[in-house]
Parts: sequence; C-alpha cells; structure tokens
Amino acid sequence: MALAASPSFVTESLRVVVTRPEREARAWAEALQSRGVLCDSLPLIEIAALPDASPLVVHWKTVSTHLAVMFVSANAVRFFMAARPAGVALANCRAWSTGPGTHAALLAAGWPAESIDSPPEMATQFDSEALWALVAKQTQEAADWAAAHASPQPTVLIVRGADTQGQLAGRDWLALQLEGVGVQVLQTVAYVRRAPALTAQQRALSQQATQDGSWWLFSSSEAAQHLLQVCPDLPIGQARALATHPRIAQRLRNAGWGRVEIVPAGLEAQAESIKSLA
Repeated sequence: MALAASPSFVTESLRVVVTRPEREARAWAEALQSRGVLCDSLPLIEIAALPDASPLVVHWKTVSTHLAVMFVSANAVRFFMAARPAGVALANCRAWSTGPGTHAALLAAGWPAESIDSPPEMATQFDSEALWALVAKQTQEAADWAAAHASPQPTVLIVRGADTQGQLAGRDWLALQLEGVGVQVLQTVAYVRRAPALTAQQRALSQQATQDGSWWLFSSSEAAQHLLQVCPDLPIGQARALATHPRIAQRLRNAGWGRVEIVPAGLEAQAESIKSLA
C-alpha cells in the first residue's frame, strides 16, 4: 500500500518500494517519506513466533554467564525479550547489535545503554565487520584471560531467526571470528522468517514497480529471493534495485536485476543518496 504523500517536498518522480518485514517496512517507509522520498511498503519477509519458545527460556537461565549476547535484528531482540522469565537481570551481560534498529530495540526492551555495543548511528557500515571492529579487543582480552587462568572459554550467544525448514538466517562470519580468538559460540533461534502470502493488490504493485522505474530497496537478499518465490514471472531484467550492502548488491546482480545501486544503511544518508539518483 502506498503511503500518503503529505510533505510538499516529496520527490514525486522517484518512488521506492521498501521490502523489510511489515513492522520495520512501514516505519522505514514513513521515515523516508518524511525526508522527501515517495514510498510504497511491500513487506517481503514475514516474521512469526516459534511454535515452542521453551529453548529461549532455557537460554535465559544462563544469560548472565555469557561474555555477550549478539542480536542479529530488532526481531531477535523482540522475541528473545518476550521469553525472559521474571526476575532475570541484564546488568551482568553485554548485548551486541550491528545497527541502529537493533540498538533501539534493545533500549526499548530495557537493556542498559552502557551494556550495549553497536556501531554508531552515523557509521558508514552496519554489519558483522563493523561490530567486530568495536568488540574484537575486549573479546580477545577475555579469551586470553581465560586461557591464562585455566578458566572455561568465554561464550557468546547469537540470537537469530530461521527459515521454515529451521535453517539459520544470516552469515557465520562473526561466529568464525569469535571461534578464531578462543570464544565458544552458542546460537539460538528466536523467530521464523518466511515468504509472505501477497494479496492481489500487492502482486499488482510488484508487477507495476518492476516496469515503471520504481526502485526496490533491499536490506536483505532474502527479501529479493522471496519476491521471486511468490512472483516468479516478474521482469526483473528491466527493474531497478537499491541494496544497503555490497553483498546484497552482488546477489541482486547475479539474480538478473537490470540496474543495482548501493545506498547507505543509515536513514539520513540513505534518503539523501536516494534523492540524488537519476
């Protein structure tokens, strides 16, 4: 559904289709539009709760023993925090996030600000590499201390989503870095990511937006995969896409998108970058 173009400074000749999960897509589209970018919201990743959240409760019982809990998304925060048993404190455990959305979700959930490690809001990159640059030193020091004192390896719990077959969503790059310095990595699934069931109106929007010069905004290559899964006959060879990371951009090009551009992940810089497109 298109958002109302209320600001007088909205760029009418340029339309962006935001493909994040529904909750995030609507908020991001509204934020872009308030900065002068005409938007449609078309969620291409559906987020669902686990059929059984008891494994999350088990992880909460040991949360204070970890060096950190790393959250891959705001949804990871939302579902993990929803499983928190009464009386479990957070002060003794650090939280890691790769971007401002997840950081904001942690703050909203009550995680102490001084216990959160996340790239700054104006960072040029929001990914595992940017996070690792912040936490590598403290992680190495913790691992070295444990080895020197014959103590158990420090642990980091990664909270993430999975697809409907139970396959973990996201990359293993950060886990490999942690294991490489002597940290034990534990992983848990907090929610399910799946392709949405599009309405007739959404399918019509998909067809139109691949042919009318609209820009599809992808912050996840999974959203692009879901689009072709639910609308396999889209003429993406003549379509235009925006990617928030070079890896996503390369996957879009490999899939056959006609034109692919990279835009910043941060809201302000992204809006300005989009408005500069020809």
